[in-house]
Amino acid sequence: MGIDPELVIPDTSKSIYDQAIVPWRGSTMVKFYDKLINSAYLFDFPIHKPYFELTKVQKELLWKGNSHFTGIHDFFKRIEKKNYKIQNRVLLSRYRGKTSCAQCVGTRLKDEANYVKIGGKSIGDLLQISLDNLARFFQYLELKAHDLEIAERLLIEINSRLKFVQEVGLGYLTLNRRSNTLSGGESQRIQLATSLGSSLVGSMYILDEPSIGLHPRDNERLIEVLKNLRDLGNTVIVVEHDEEIMNAADQVIDIGPEAGTLGGEIIAQGPLKQVLKSDGLTAAYLNGTKKIEVPKKRRTSKKKIEIKGAREQNLKNIDLEIPLGVLTVVSGVSGSGKSSLVKKILYPALLRHFDIYSEKPGSYTELKGSLDTLRSVEFVDQNPIGRSSRSNPVTYIKAYDEIRSLYASLPISKNRNYQPKHFSFNVDGGRCDHCKGEGTVTIEMQFMADVILECEHCNGKRFKKEVLEVKFHDQNIDDLLCMTVDDAIDFFVSHDQKRIIQKLQPLQDVGLGYVTLGQSSATLSGGEAQRIKLASFISQGSSKEKVLFIFDEPTTGLHFHDIQKLLTSFNALIDRGHTIVVVEHNLELIKCADHLIDLGPEAGDAGGYLVGQGTPEAIAKLPKSHTGKYLVEKLK
Repeated sequence: MGIDPELVIPDTSKSIYDQAIVPWRGSTMVKFYDKLINSAYLFDFPIHKPYFELTKVQKELLWKGNSHFTGIHDFFKRIEKKNYKIQNRVLLSRYRGKTSCAQCVGTRLKDEANYVKIGGKSIGDLLQISLDNLARFFQYLELKAHDLEIAERLLIEINSRLKFVQEVGLGYLTLNRRSNTLSGGESQRIQLATSLGSSLVGSMYILDEPSIGLHPRDNERLIEVLKNLRDLGNTVIVVEHDEEIMNAADQVIDIGPEAGTLGGEIIAQGPLKQVLKSDGLTAAYLNGTKKIEVPKKRRTSKKKIEIKGAREQNLKNIDLEIPLGVLTVVSGVSGSGKSSLVKKILYPALLRHFDIYSEKPGSYTELKGSLDTLRSVEFVDQNPIGRSSRSNPVTYIKAYDEIRSLYASLPISKNRNYQPKHFSFNVDGGRCDHCKGEGTVTIEMQFMADVILECEHCNGKRFKKEVLEVKFHDQNIDDLLCMTVDDAIDFFVSHDQKRIIQKLQPLQDVGLGYVTLGQSSATLSGGEAQRIKLASFISQGSSKEKVLFIFDEPTTGLHFHDIQKLLTSFNALIDRGHTIVVVEHNLELIKCADHLIDLGPEAGDAGGYLVGQGTPEAIAKLPKSHTGKYLVEKLK
């Protein structure tokens, strides 16, 4: 804990002359400003330059000070010395926060470790540069004959490991990047690089959607990596929906024909040419008999939100606009700044507009535009839909309330005085007392993993025996919870339960008809959890109050057929006047955008620029856009 630079200089677009340093703005502290501004010419300090444009040396000078003016660090030390004054304690509390350690400057190493230098760089210096630059450093490293003899084997290992990380497209990361800030796709590719580095032979690698978070440009690298693993003598099995990876496969196993109770059969197996002759959905989309159509007309809007001076992480002080009431997609290669723009700037900045201060926005100058037309912002992420293991899709979309009321209204329930609560597994009454509505019992093993067993009192049915005697057309509450959404809708259609059908329909609309009503949220994938959240918003119906929805890679785990359903759901929200912003790499969704914001052109330091914004057709014409190159084919 120290003095947080982001609190001291919250608006980095301001210059020192424009009073960027907040604690020096008051009438009593303005003397510190005057000293700096009046003496700046003596040491050639640019007082009119925005803070974010200052060099690292100039920023350090500002914080450390010199013989002509008091630096920000020394200013706060003075205040701390007079801590007995209440106004000083209040002042300090305003600017306290988590900061880089002043001793090691974030390298986490003692000064002594940083005294050792190779090629003029300490280990702390190497931790802070991108892996691409690190590889270049070791490639051109010149050592004396004696040193080279010692380091030869080490350099071979270092260079080969860096090469593998570059091969999987992660050259823009730094070595001191925290693992909890990596995306799922980045984590998976680091594991891939580790596997390549180990040079194992005769192993079986099973990868679950390695293309998650990958731009089509980076996908080509991934395919090369997978082929290298195969060529070393390994077996590589990939669960994937990506067209390019399917094309590169030696053998394809297509499972279907549909999902849930309508799936589970092998439709085709063999080389892709053989699979394309089958009558499965995968073959239909790959050979063009079915396809996701490019919209005949792009929606436009006069109302828009403008972000000025976005410069979080690698973003290069860019200005862009997001039209309201349309589908906006943010694209670009992995590491180009998409998440920084949407998660770190747009979402927290909109929350602040609605007086919600739960998240701290990244660096930007201004958010303006037709903000008053929005009621709220919703970030539809892939986090689980409930914390409890008893939470499930049907409770999340509020359909279970209707189902409980239906069972409570049956004659046998009225005779026994059963209320809707008797059909809930969240409160005592009708649920099994032994397992508390879980259906399973966890036995804690002292030195081993816990053992989960089916509850012997209710046999995993979660309710008391007498509650299960209540049946609606021969189906008790457990039978119903074991039905898939598709089967449940058919069941309720045949018995004219319109209110329940209305609640369940959005789940089917977003392509989750195969999920069982009572399936624990803990067993749902991130993509499924995201679509259940989408279904809950659709089920709320029309509203005068407009919402801006943000989705992060909603096509994760989706087949072409499911993407078609997802687009239909997006259109349903937009038709009600809502706005959707999507961070996405999937070209099938990108080509359907009304407005496309393309970042890049590369990752890391070479990224963060606005390559272009406009319709997908406009982006396809930009020579610098990697997304545009791949869009050309999709828009034909």
